[in-house]
Amino acid sequence: MKAQLKPRINLDDRTALETVIPLDTPFIVFVDPASSCNFKCTFCPTGHRDLIADTGRFQGAMKYEVFQKVVDELGDFPQKIKVLRMYKDGEPLLNKRFADMVAYAKQSGHADYIDSTTNGTFITPERMVPVIEAGLDKLNISVDGMTREQYIQFTGFKFDFDAFVKNVKWLYANKGNMEISIKIPGELITEAQRQEFFDTFGDYCDRIFIENFAPCWPEFDIEKHTGVKITGGIYQQEIGNTDTCPYIFYGYSVNADGLVSSCFLDWGRKLIIGDVRKQTMREIWNSDAMNALRLQHLEGRRCENGTCGNCGQLTHCLPDNIDAFRPMLLDKFKSVVTLDPGAQAPGGRRIAVEAAE
Repeated sequence: MKAQLKPRINLDDRTALETVIPLDTPFIVFVDPASSCNFKCTFCPTGHRDLIADTGRFQGAMKYEVFQKVVDELGDFPQKIKVLRMYKDGEPLLNKRFADMVAYAKQSGHADYIDSTTNGTFITPERMVPVIEAGLDKLNISVDGMTREQYIQFTGFKFDFDAFVKNVKWLYANKGNMEISIKIPGELITEAQRQEFFDTFGDYCDRIFIENFAPCWPEFDIEKHTGVKITGGIYQQEIGNTDTCPYIFYGYSVNADGLVSSCFLDWGRKLIIGDVRKQTMREIWNSDAMNALRLQHLEGRRCENGTCGNCGQLTHCLPDNIDAFRPMLLDKFKSVVTLDPGAQAPGGRRIAVEAAE
């Protein structure tokens, strides 16, 4: 097998967050090219149309002009961001201007690295040649079964698995400098199919990994919706309690309609901290709403937050842990950040969501 047996995220050589936060420039910015998805996966909230309807959130593709504004304003930060992650709630390639977006971001020079994640439906030469030429640095491909029947069962989509494998092989042969990572949840396949997964894709990607389901989305009971009992971490690591979310100190997320969430897992739109159509990216990063949430976590009050208190990401998926440094970071945070007395952290209630303009 040519591929390295590694998860899609880099777990090695990570920056010690306690030495750099609070940050004047985020390390990572998530931008969602499309909030909708053609799959109806049982293990993902986006796949449950009734739950999504209850949020009132915008379902569709990000307007190109909104994306341009986001990228332009990344240039207002003192440093480059490390990663522009063009993925959040939906299938990015449902946005027909995805390749244009990658090209625009790449040419801006405001991000060191650009990646995305796809369910593989649109991995065809016609769709992927422009993406490769645009300069996407990495593509994570999610495999959701090893047969057409498994795809129907878990995604509700009549997926042409044989054509998908053929297209993945084409992509790997023509990817240029783009890194290809392929992963599958182990709960979707049989024990025998684990080796079949490696045999099928192991020579046609740079990284490959079998993940575990994880209760990462707040207020989405993945065990209830899938019937799977979760016993380990998403990357096969041990699970453990965490008081302080590190993500809100080094990243935030722009939803497809331009509303900005403090967290990339904010499928319910309860952690809205701004609107990039009306504010700048730098204003939102330094906003009272974002800083009030950070303060809440540093003061050990995460579980008072109706959304953050229900987050399984902090027990099952966490690559960083700053709990031991919280007193020091709290003093440092208070010395450089001044909050309006009335500032409130998002998360206690559902935020009213505007329709995309």
